[in-house]
Amino acid sequence: MGDSVIVKSDLVEEIHAHLGLNQRESKEFVENFFEQIRATLERHEEVKLSGFGSYGIRHKFPRPGRNPRTKDAVTITERWVVTFRASNNLRRRVANYSSSKIADS
Repeated sequence: MGDSVIVKSDLVEEIHAHLGLNQRESKEFVENFFEQIRATLERHEEVKLSGFGSYGIRHKFPRPGRNPRTKDAVTITERWVVTFRASNNLRRRVANYSSSKIADS
């Protein structure tokens, strides 16, 4: 596994370089893209990105848990969580990339 991380500013740079938008337009594009995903999830609607995967919201009920430091029993409160399910295409590409990297080692 590499320690490589991609951040929003990297996406802005890629859009600027490949689509010819200026930096401000590229940044607005990235911000608007993520804002649309956030707004959709806040409405508890699913976001499907073809060939990549889908984001959804799942309700988690309260349940017993344990504080790992003190070992005290606690109740984990109910909440809504974001879930991600990778598309078969993405799974296949990641698996192929991983196995080719292992073979190169």
